[in-house]
Amino acid sequence: MSAATVGAPAGARRFPEPRGLFLAMLRVHRSALLFWLGLVVVAAGALLWALGPGADSAWAEYQASGCGGDSPGLGCDLPGPAHGRYDTVMACASGLLAVLPVLTAAWAGGALIGRELESGTAELAWTQSVTPARWLAAKLAVPALLLVPGTLVITLLHRALWASDSHPQRALGWREWHDDSVFEANGILATAHPLAALALGVLAGLVARRALPALAVAALAVMALIYVLDDVRPHLWPMPPGTPVLMHRHPSSHFWPLQLMETGLLLAVTALAAATAFILLRSRTGAAV
Repeated sequence: MSAATVGAPAGARRFPEPRGLFLAMLRVHRSALLFWLGLVVVAAGALLWALGPGADSAWAEYQASGCGGDSPGLGCDLPGPAHGRYDTVMACASGLLAVLPVLTAAWAGGALIGRELESGTAELAWTQSVTPARWLAAKLAVPALLLVPGTLVITLLHRALWASDSHPQRALGWREWHDDSVFEANGILATAHPLAALALGVLAGLVARRALPALAVAALAVMALIYVLDDVRPHLWPMPPGTPVLMHRHPSSHFWPLQLMETGLLLAVTALAAATAFILLRSRTGAAV
């Protein structure tokens, strides 16, 4: 018998171990878990296809059209069906990473926090030996442990595809490294964005205490954050004097400095939102967090 149950009356609930609390969260939110795992599997499978047979078919089509020689003919900038399929897969993979922060914030604010506070489930848990601090820590830690590996898998595959010598996008030049979707999908921003969204969503849930308002506030907050970061991104790393401060004016060697600077800002937002959530919870429950 654990120390937490010594002297407890018969039939009293035992103090949940951390593992039990995490497993309980996974059971409650298993639909969201299965949805996320499904997205990762589909995205990874699509990118693996694009990295192999998809790229081969697109290149074969491009060269068969006479576009691979020294004097490409007219219409070489127009995609055929094979390249269209390839481009669609690329766009969907980067699009998933682009929309993931908004989905994460809406789910965290509405289902993860707001619904439990609105229904009284959270207060019930706090009266059964789950402290508010542990409850909130689990709400932040468990989704983060699932988001990080999933986004890293998609990012690594996307980056491998983009760096591949058989990448048809290099020939057509439709997308560049500094395009928003490409820039965010090829680096650590793809992981930092949903983590910041998770923290903002949790904070919105604690502030609103109701599912639908929390969902709306969280989604709007993340969209505003993304808009601001897209606007300030070119200013995060110095450029030669007299050069217009625009992303496409940055050399490709600025990719990682810009990534690291923006990731630092996102992690600061994440830490600030999480700390504010703990402070707010302590002020409302009177419990030490």
